[in-house]
Amino acid sequence: MSTVLLLPGWHNSGADHWQSLWETQHGDTRVAQHDWSFPLRGDWMAQLEEAVLAHDEVMLVAHSLGCILVAAWAAHSQHTERVLGALLVAPGDVERPEMRHVLHSWSPIVRERLPFPSTLVTSRNDPYCSFMRASRLAMDWGSRLVDVGNRGHINSDSNVGDWPQGRALLDEFKIKEKTHHGH
Repeated sequence: MSTVLLLPGWHNSGADHWQSLWETQHGDTRVAQHDWSFPLRGDWMAQLEEAVLAHDEVMLVAHSLGCILVAAWAAHSQHTERVLGALLVAPGDVERPEMRHVLHSWSPIVRERLPFPSTLVTSRNDPYCSFMRASRLAMDWGSRLVDVGNRGHINSDSNVGDWPQGRALLDEFKIKEKTHHGH
C-alpha cells in the first residue's frame, strides 16, 4: 500500500485544515519543512525528495504552495516513478506581483507535464489564484481539472471540514492503484 504524503502550503496547515484532519483521521504523513514562514523552493524540494525516498510508493496531497512544490520537484527528481498520483488543491499563484518579493525563489512556476497522474482541484473564488490561472496550470501539468464552485482557498476558512469530496478524489487514485497491482 502506498503512503499518503501531505504537502501543506505557506505557513503550514492549521489544526482545522482538512490536511491536518486527514493526518489525524487517516494516518497520512505530513512532510515537515524547515521554515514554513520563509519557504525556499530548493529546501522544500529536498524535504519532499527525502520523504518520497522513505517509501516505495506514495500519493501526494498538496495544498496551495505545496502544488507549486510538486511541479518543481517532479521536474528535477529521479524518483517520480514512486508517485502513484497527486491531488493538487488550490494552487497558489506565486507569480502574482504582490507575491514575487515574498516568495522570490518560487517564481517562475514550473510548467512541465507531471510524470504521474494528477487531479487539480480549484475554486471559482480563490483569492490566491484565479480560476483561469488554475485551469492553465492544470493544462500545463497534464492534470484533470475539478471545479468545486465558490469554495475560496479550499482551506479551514472554506468550512469544508475533513473535506470528504477531496478524500473521494484521493480514493480514485487508490482504486487505480489496486487495479494496477492486480488486487
